[in-house]
Amino acid sequence: MFGCIRSKNPKHAKSVNYYNNDNNNNEISSHQQQLPQPHLEEAKNRIKKSNTALLMIDFQRDFCSPSGYADVAFEDAGQEWVESIIPKAQQLLKWARDKNLLIIHTREGYSPDLSDVSESKSRKSKANNAPIGKQGPLGRLLIRGEYGQDTIDELASLPGETVLDKSSFGTFCTTNLDSILRQAGIEQVILAGVTADVCVHTTLREATDRGYECWYVRDAISTPDPFLREACERMVVHEGGIWGWLVTVDEITKLEL
Repeated sequence: MFGCIRSKNPKHAKSVNYYNNDNNNNEISSHQQQLPQPHLEEAKNRIKKSNTALLMIDFQRDFCSPSGYADVAFEDAGQEWVESIIPKAQQLLKWARDKNLLIIHTREGYSPDLSDVSESKSRKSKANNAPIGKQGPLGRLLIRGEYGQDTIDELASLPGETVLDKSSFGTFCTTNLDSILRQAGIEQVILAGVTADVCVHTTLREATDRGYECWYVRDAISTPDPFLREACERMVVHEGGIWGWLVTVDEITKLEL
């Protein structure tokens, strides 16, 4: 989940303010209401308890808590971008548990010796002022086993729920997620998590390419840049829903499975 890379150039910072802009957020909200999905109701009939899984993507302290990776990388973003979706994510998770759906939690993280961090990824994290492995208040950034790499308490996994550690943005790339889903007979995948533009969208696209029908729960998915958040939502329904279906937590949890 690297999220958007904020420019360190003062000239760029003055010309574009991606964060904490109420006018921008209001404009985005008005666009969200206009996204056409003429076949959404038909698609809802395909969701069954037996063929549906919930992916909770990277709700880690490093991304969701003060002094974590995201707070270091996007110092001007604050915490509202992620704090605002936690209650909705909790609602979605509770619903999935009540319905006995397959629930999978993911965590981005890397080996303490950085052996699974490519030179390219290392350079990019350094350019964003948050090198993978750097010591921080929550432990070394994005390192497996550190306090910050674990899931936040509000959305922690329960016994019996699968937790997948991945050394990649997409979950399918470096885990056995595809095998887990196929063995369980899963056809429908509901996604929530952070960040919209990196780990969530990468996993969404991986899932679509493998034949899964995806449900992008927009009020349980976020990223520091509100313009990227909107773009990620609009891409889902582009070309007749090329990446799946755009829904809210309330819409999903009202389904009779």
